[in-house]
Amino acid sequence: MFIQTEVTPNPEVLKFLPGREVLTEGSRDFRTAEEAQVSPLAADLFDIDGVDRVFYGTDFVTVGKDPHHDWPHLKAPILAAIMDHFTSGKPLFEESAGEAGGHDDMVYEGETAQVVAEIKELLDTRIRPAVAQDGGDILFNRFEPDTGVVWLHMRGACSGCPSSSATLKAGVENMLKHYVPEVTRVEQTL
Repeated sequence: MFIQTEVTPNPEVLKFLPGREVLTEGSRDFRTAEEAQVSPLAADLFDIDGVDRVFYGTDFVTVGKDPHHDWPHLKAPILAAIMDHFTSGKPLFEESAGEAGGHDDMVYEGETAQVVAEIKELLDTRIRPAVAQDGGDILFNRFEPDTGVVWLHMRGACSGCPSSSATLKAGVENMLKHYVPEVTRVEQTL
């Protein structure tokens, strides 16, 4: 098995491509070792000293480290854990854990429902594929029709990335405002 690695715009995160499907759809973010217990691979990665975040995309795993550890010391054990998992045939999740997380499922009505559908469509077709190339994901959280503010959740390499504010404002906000006139501003939810 050959696993490629790629740098991301976030220097604290590396993207690992195992050459096979990781999730059938969506993404999954693990911010703590406790959250990771539902996934044998994520739990194994959190067992590596210095790993502080794990994120699954459809065909990649991104791993975040704390600033006190260096990639040259972490990369080999991370590669070994990913390889061991995929060659073992173990499931990615415990049976009860479920898979992908996606956009928020809040129900909107009338014109607002149409606006939200347009926002989600743009996110899914234009923004999320581009962000996935950098090892992250951006999910819809909510839309405030009174103010025109869209709240988005940044995950994976995007979370905590030094350039995420610029991506959100210069890229995502401009695109959403261009195609969906009801959008006045984009903000990041934590």
